[in-house]
Amino acid sequence: MRILKAAMTVGGFTAVSRVFGLIREMMISHFLGASIVTDAFFVAFKFPNLFRRIFAEGAFNAAFVPFFSHSLVADGSAVAKMMAERVFACLAFVLIIFVSLVVFFTPSIIHVLAPGFVTTPERFDLAVTYTQITFPYILFISLTAHLSGVLNSLDRFASAAGVPILLNVLMIASLLLALDLGVSYGIALASSVFISGVVQFLWMYYACYRAGFRIQLKLPTFSPEIRQLCRLMGPGIIGASVMNINIFIDTVLASFLPAKSISFLFYADRLNQFPLSILGIAMGTALLPSLSRQLKAGDYEKAQQSKKIAIEFAIQLTFPAAAGLMMLSYPIINIIYGLPTQDTIATAAALTAFAVGIPAYVLSKIFVASFFARQDTKTPVKIGCLCIGINLVLNLVMMPYLAHVGLALATSIAAWVNVILLYVRLKKYHWFSFHPQMWRLIFKVSIATIAMAAALWLWDKLCIGQEGLLIQLMYLIGAIFVGLFTYVGFAFLLNIINLTQIKQALSRR
Repeated sequence: MRILKAAMTVGGFTAVSRVFGLIREMMISHFLGASIVTDAFFVAFKFPNLFRRIFAEGAFNAAFVPFFSHSLVADGSAVAKMMAERVFACLAFVLIIFVSLVVFFTPSIIHVLAPGFVTTPERFDLAVTYTQITFPYILFISLTAHLSGVLNSLDRFASAAGVPILLNVLMIASLLLALDLGVSYGIALASSVFISGVVQFLWMYYACYRAGFRIQLKLPTFSPEIRQLCRLMGPGIIGASVMNINIFIDTVLASFLPAKSISFLFYADRLNQFPLSILGIAMGTALLPSLSRQLKAGDYEKAQQSKKIAIEFAIQLTFPAAAGLMMLSYPIINIIYGLPTQDTIATAAALTAFAVGIPAYVLSKIFVASFFARQDTKTPVKIGCLCIGINLVLNLVMMPYLAHVGLALATSIAAWVNVILLYVRLKKYHWFSFHPQMWRLIFKVSIATIAMAAALWLWDKLCIGQEGLLIQLMYLIGAIFVGLFTYVGFAFLLNIINLTQIKQALSRR
């Protein structure tokens, strides 16, 4: 239950951040729509975000959190703090050099990131400018991720989970103040990304200071423990970030498609990230430090129980979340983004394709944490490389027929292949396997999800011809309640949710 409490803390703050993120996307879509400016900004925004998700939140945290947690258990907080300071110094040194090189060579990099932009010089020039402004964000957000890993290992999840809210608030403010400041919306957005990185870093540094872990900047020394961390981190770059790399590949290929395709994928992915971030990141973030400590202490039975709780929780939430997004993709996008009808249809189709992979993505976060907690980063990377190759092949096969929707669907299929292969390897190593009770849970949740989808389909047939923003909003709210009550009702009937257990839990609390 400790893991669920931590997951709920992370998920709650992430949900708040995503709400602000949706407000941000709504404002971007209403101010700029789907255009060459949004195409250029989304490429520039995705580039540092890719490195953030892969290096900062993905590979770095996957290697650092177990490493730091083991040091806390084995050596004590003083030694662990010294190790964290050495890592901080080396990370800052490497990132300063990396950021400087990327900013200098941005025009050449855009040729690789979005080769299709070459045919539209204005879009290419905007992408170069925006990328040079946004990319230094990766320096500060990576250091922020390091400090977040320290706090998460100390079971302090709130500050790290809430800090992304600052990015969305500053981006919203930039849109509101752009005209008053005399700058374009694109420049204002790009500048707000960089500024948010600085603000988030300062916030997390203060949070560590309050927790008694004031990280002091020292000269970088690549000691044996730093080299060991790099060896663990290297394979984790791919192992922890398969879906992010696949979506990045989608963006590159989408640059060859007609204008607006990148924007369709970006808008759809932002909505798809809502349940992924709340569930996937929350479970992975909460599980990794606990699992690392349990394995280091030799408490294998408790480690198995932790994984079981996390997986059951994920199954019960991701199945209906995926079905709900698929059934309600059009009205959700229509209300949130307010795009023209054809653009809404195109974005809704991409969201439906992305939603297919939601359960796989969340489960893969849990499975990958099981490997990383044992400091095995090589197995996920081998599987990840295979899945990236599968995604690329599927992209090339489906893109001529399904355009941007084919790219989204290929990402979802690759996510399912990834989670299946991870599970097979976990079972082979005797680290985890689904017991009969869990298979029964999957079957019951599938029945409840199908019933929910059928109820949403009937609701849609009863509400044909809804027009006007207010009526559409009432339709969507009604659909959410219909889906929720149907799923919860079947969950009680099938004993997925046990009322007696809930009462006992509340009584104990």
